Amino acid sequence: MSGIDNLPPLREVIAKHDLAAKKSLGQNFLLDLNLTAKIARLGGELSGADILEIGPGPGGLTRGLLAEGARRVLAIEKDPRCMAALAQIGAAYPGRLQVINGDALEINPLDHLQAPIKVAANLPYNVGTELLVRWLTPPTWPPFWDSLTLMFQREVAQRIVAQPGSKAYGRLAILSQWRSDPQIVMELPPEAFSPPPKVNSAVIHLTALPAPRFPADPAVLNKVVAAAFNQRRKMLRSALKSVSPDIEDHLIAAGIKPTERAEQIGLEAFCGLARSLSTG
Repeated sequence: MSGIDNLPPLREVIAKHDLAAKKSLGQNFLLDLNLTAKIARLGGELSGADILEIGPGPGGLTRGLLAEGARRVLAIEKDPRCMAALAQIGAAYPGRLQVINGDALEINPLDHLQAPIKVAANLPYNVGTELLVRWLTPPTWPPFWDSLTLMFQREVAQRIVAQPGSKAYGRLAILSQWRSDPQIVMELPPEAFSPPPKVNSAVIHLTALPAPRFPADPAVLNKVVAAAFNQRRKMLRSALKSVSPDIEDHLIAAGIKPTERAEQIGLEAFCGLARSLSTG
């Protein structure tokens, strides 16, 4: 039996249910239940919250979340092979685990959750960034979630916390830091996973801010940032020509030199540019 509950070790679960990780589903399973419990704790106090988990696989993090006291866990898993293993966890924690076999990109979790809600997931590599962008760009703010505790490739995590002037700095940093407080809270080597990925991984914790850090229209800001970083080697007066014919005037109004490039511009200045474009 494992150290955090009376269920079998994950290697036994994987062998019993023939759950060899599928590359097509972006699967890399974390088998050390001490690590999954530690990741669960990085999400903060869980006892009063519903938890959304994407891609639980054989249930390592699921077990960590439940053992650490989560009020309830909604686990969305695309791989039908994992259902039996997850059902066994549900039986050990009666009434606290709901599992949906489906695509997280197509399911509205709010039909099944009650606030306060936290998200905790070892995200499948092939959908992780898309899900994060969705969670950061809802129609209204604050979002449905209080915090996100997510496993990514380390390179992606570094892009989320990147600062101006670095090669990692881009749209993901702007989106994340505008409306949340992101921090890398843990790093894991490839050998922690089965099968080992070719890169290191990192857990990032994002706390939702009650309001965006600086005022700006979300659609305008997103349009400006996307255009700027799509041509990040160009000067902004060239990269943003498609956004406005008067882009140089707007750049100057926002205190930005038209000859600067996207990676030199901080979040506050980008928000100022979005405000100028919205009013002019």
